[in-house]
Amino acid sequence: MAPVRPNRKTAAKSRGTRKAPVRTQSGVEVIPEVSSALAEEAEQGYDLSKAKRRRTGRPSLGGSGPSPRVTFRAGPELYRAAQARARREGRTMSDLAREAFAKYIGDR
Repeated sequence: MAPVRPNRKTAAKSRGTRKAPVRTQSGVEVIPEVSSALAEEAEQGYDLSKAKRRRTGRPSLGGSGPSPRVTFRAGPELYRAAQARARREGRTMSDLAREAFAKYIGDR
């Protein structure tokens, strides 16, 4: 009979290393008691009308609703100049572009 070769799991156990604990999204460590409580709750069913809606992505620039995205191309010289200015002023390229648009349109 050929010798049994250890895989990653058995090798980790034999070295005494442990994986990081599994946690819920809120940070609670999932121990057997928590796992049982979560399973029981799931078996009873969820009332989704009481669920909190989570928004994903970046916050809106206008306060409410999504912020439209504006994409444009620039020549290499303009791009490098904008990068250098943003770096010099400690700002992002997006911030620079928003300011330029606002000045051009007349909002600032």
